[in-house]
Amino acid sequence: MRIISVNVNGIRSAVSKGLINYLAQAQADIVCVQELKAQEKDMSAEMKNPLEMYGIWHTAEKRGYSGVAIYSKVKPDFTQIGLGWDDFDHEGRYVRADFGRLTVISVYLPSGSSSEERQQAKFRFMDKFLPLLRELRALQRDIVICGDWNIAHQNIDLKNWKGNSKNSGFLPEERQWLTQIIDDLGWVDIWRTLYPEVPGYTWWSNRGQAYAKDVGWRIDYQLTTPELAACAQQAMVYKDEKFSDHAPLVVDYLYN
Repeated sequence: MRIISVNVNGIRSAVSKGLINYLAQAQADIVCVQELKAQEKDMSAEMKNPLEMYGIWHTAEKRGYSGVAIYSKVKPDFTQIGLGWDDFDHEGRYVRADFGRLTVISVYLPSGSSSEERQQAKFRFMDKFLPLLRELRALQRDIVICGDWNIAHQNIDLKNWKGNSKNSGFLPEERQWLTQIIDDLGWVDIWRTLYPEVPGYTWWSNRGQAYAKDVGWRIDYQLTTPELAACAQQAMVYKDEKFSDHAPLVVDYLYN
């Protein structure tokens, strides 16, 4: 079972850069997408159901902003669009699809880098999301949460960690929150578990020559329940083509 998570920074832009052809070659069973930056009326049939996959999406009310989706070869047994949170659901940040005993979630956490107001919104989201993560762990299901968490967890997860210790995305309280999710709640960070010493950057700033110099951040994750983590065989960050400022995170699971 191959699951790909990718922040496309605009589904229309990413498709124009060859995303659909890549997905065809990658032969993913499930694709989790973040930052659609399109409302349903803006999306073509190919964007709603690439390669005739089943699609669900949660778009933002604001045009050109946020939005998440899940595409799958198999139709889900159950879907959930949004979190029931009035203060965040209008931003399009959460979708869930169940397949038998497997639950797949695509999530896009707020970025706090644009203003202090947005950083506070990010903290509010984190405060509300933590109890949900605890509830999900109690379901006794195989769960994978794919997405752009907008947080680098450890020093290895970004190139310039010393210079970013006071910046959004690497603040001590953000990092501690992720530590709590992993250490206290028992979620497993697949990439870091498989590759303890490989940075695995998934995002690069458009400033300077960050991409060319590989001055990146690892802010895209697949976090799973321990039983599903035990099925993870290998992972990769796909950089042969560039669809956005993020790269697809690909994980293969030996799962039936």
